[in-house]
Amino acid sequence: MAETDRRPSTGRVTLAEVAVLAGVSVGTASKALSGNGRMRPETRERVLKAAQRLDFQPNEQARALLAGRTWTVGLITTDGIGRFSTPVLLGAEDALGAGKISVLLCDTRGDAIRERHYVQTLMARRVDGIIVTGRRTDPRPPLQGLENVPTVYALAPSEDPADMSVASDDEGGARLATEHLIASGRRRIAHVSGPAHHAAARHRAALTQDLLGRAGLELSGGQVYFGDWSESWGRRVARTVLRAAPDTDAFFCGNDQIARGVTDTLREEGHRVPDDIAVIGYDNWDIMALAARPPLTTVDMNLGEIGRIAALRLLGAIDGSTAAGVQTVPCQLVIRESA
Repeated sequence: MAETDRRPSTGRVTLAEVAVLAGVSVGTASKALSGNGRMRPETRERVLKAAQRLDFQPNEQARALLAGRTWTVGLITTDGIGRFSTPVLLGAEDALGAGKISVLLCDTRGDAIRERHYVQTLMARRVDGIIVTGRRTDPRPPLQGLENVPTVYALAPSEDPADMSVASDDEGGARLATEHLIASGRRRIAHVSGPAHHAAARHRAALTQDLLGRAGLELSGGQVYFGDWSESWGRRVARTVLRAAPDTDAFFCGNDQIARGVTDTLREEGHRVPDDIAVIGYDNWDIMALAARPPLTTVDMNLGEIGRIAALRLLGAIDGSTAAGVQTVPCQLVIRESA
């Protein structure tokens, strides 16, 4: 008899079929989809992907009644614009959606009162867990009033080392950019970034200085240029650097907006990018990086992967398997035409 003939007449995919595709027992597949029991995150993800591939449709009411769960996860963000939280959310949904878990998005707009309100709302909805994200990489205070609900902090780690956090490897990102410039023969490298009170700006600047020192080099202009995360700052600081150090042959910028402003000024001042002066940005924000002239070489923080790993850690915590501390996700250097 053909495989299709063995399926129920309704055409509904069975749990056994999901188990076969995932290479696990029916019991393990059931636990992975119901949220019961402990298992490796990789095993759970394999089962969830198999269920998604087969379009497995479990009986939601029976599943919730059996597990005592609501199959909902709250995502609290301070990033109203969505520049950073949207990729994190999409990555989280890739991991959660295969298990038919709904995500409730709560935008606090950076307001502490709104945050407390949303925490209370999510508690009232009896969510199974919470992911917290934002628009900065600075450590943030932990949420209050969680009533032992599993929580993972994504991108902006919790200040409490006992919490679970997933963050970008900022030091690794700065290393990729700086070493690329040095390897390409640049010796007068300027570093321009955002506000000095932002952890991302300070950490990237410190590592850049350290790497240049190890190579026997100094920052062009003799200092880190801290300012705003904006194109206008990039345009202004480029002129400042060129006046202070006309022999500058590279700019490592704290984000893509600054880098785009820098390339605009270099072009207006008659410098060819990258022939005369190379430019590297940070974030790999397509709107900025691809619209720059020329398109920017930039560091990608892998925001989607941060969200995916945060979701997998949350699923493990819901099962009772917690792992305190910060897990960092490697960055990637996206090579384009500016460096």
